Amino acid sequence: MRRKIPSTSALSAFEAAARHSSFTEAAHELSLTQSAICRQIGGLEDFLGVKLFRRTRRGVLLTEAGEVYHRQVTQRLDDVERDTLDLMARQGRGGRLELAVVPTFGTRWLIPRLAAFSKRHPDITINLSSRTRPFLFDDTRIDAAIYAGDGNWPGATTTRLMTETLIPVCSPDLIAPRTHLTPEEMAQLPLLQQSTRPYAWRQWFESLGHMPGNELAGPSYELFFMSLEAAVVGLGVALVPEYDLGGDIASGRLIIPINHACPSDRAYYLAYPEHKAETPTLKLFKDWLVAEAQGQPTGLRGPSKAA
Repeated sequence: MRRKIPSTSALSAFEAAARHSSFTEAAHELSLTQSAICRQIGGLEDFLGVKLFRRTRRGVLLTEAGEVYHRQVTQRLDDVERDTLDLMARQGRGGRLELAVVPTFGTRWLIPRLAAFSKRHPDITINLSSRTRPFLFDDTRIDAAIYAGDGNWPGATTTRLMTETLIPVCSPDLIAPRTHLTPEEMAQLPLLQQSTRPYAWRQWFESLGHMPGNELAGPSYELFFMSLEAAVVGLGVALVPEYDLGGDIASGRLIIPINHACPSDRAYYLAYPEHKAETPTLKLFKDWLVAEAQGQPTGLRGPSKAA
């Protein structure tokens, strides 16, 4: 059955005219005459049976239906352009993976390791975008996602990567001249809260058998990266995943005031639609990612102790 799809010329003319609110500007951009743009859009409106523009003294404006269609068409044209440029660049070789990832994990753990993957698979391009919560894959161009949760993702298959283990960090200036604290001492400092882990401090103190009563108080941040930077400038003590810490501890920007880590109620997973499970590009990436996660070093802290 023949697809009910307008011509790309008509869609390009519509997108440009809608973006500029002007047939004249659209014609200039596309190197066409204004009458050609008018014919393209008139033909598109006849094809759809819907008016997309209304004329005003200052030019043309989208109708309500036109505004909705413009958002949809723009996204599709962007996708087609991106796919075309990608194919031209790769000349048919390798593949591409659109990966969504929670921001701090992507920045602090994944990106530093991607060079090794790229060296092993130079014909595969990994594109990253930021997502903090599960979404419907069918509504996006995303092939897979790395997220922190309980492993349940509606309509997707998940592969467990690693447990999230949280440990406190702060600026050395915040507690100088000391380098270690007791739980009671640390509870007197500002405790930086994570909005995505509202009970993380309570769980951490409980694991030490100490409940100070103020463990839910303190400024709140959405991303672990924000909490880390807030800790660096001395705003308080952050409770962050151990994978975040390597460079900051080694450089002395942060210290661990109590050498005690506690697993959170979340783990990191790779999620992907079931029908893409055997896609060669995704399968290569998944196998590499699982191996990297399993090889995650655990000797950062040394022996656990509470001063």
